[in-house]
Amino acid sequence: MPKKILIITDDAGESLEIYYAQQRFNEAGYKSVIAATQKKLLHGVIHDFEPDWNTYVERPGYRIPSDIAFSKVRVADYEAVMLIGGRAPEFLRHDDDVIRIVKEFHQRGKWIFSICHGIQILVAANLVRGKTLTCYRNVRSELEQGGGKWVDKQSVRDGRLITSQTWESHPEFYREIFSQLKED
Repeated sequence: MPKKILIITDDAGESLEIYYAQQRFNEAGYKSVIAATQKKLLHGVIHDFEPDWNTYVERPGYRIPSDIAFSKVRVADYEAVMLIGGRAPEFLRHDDDVIRIVKEFHQRGKWIFSICHGIQILVAANLVRGKTLTCYRNVRSELEQGGGKWVDKQSVRDGRLITSQTWESHPEFYREIFSQLKED
């Protein structure tokens, strides 16, 4: 039976980040499991960068099925957790089950991967203090207010946390993820 990776997202999760994570983990021989507030067909979004905009543009994305509700997640069943960006972390950081799950991954010494706005969940779980991490530049103030140090790199590893900026960071981010998973 393949080792499992938990992918945390919900409505308004970044479609490119969800599908890329799912495909890359499956391709590498892991079983990816998408968790959300409930098992349902999620409304993904696509964030794009337009040259004359000061921030990203949001468009409707793919409809993506989740596999499991947060309340049913058993952390012991997974090797690592991936926190997807988009706007989903905005409300997921207030979800008690999500915070419980992420804290338990940390307590068990398991890998935690975070991309883009996923950092909002790490901040809410109080896991950034004293860490050097990265995230989408327009949420770096949350990271810094949570006691973390933001660096302008596509991907950063600090202990068992690997963070990245946006879907544009995928090459560097996944090279680091698979390098570390291979060592375990």
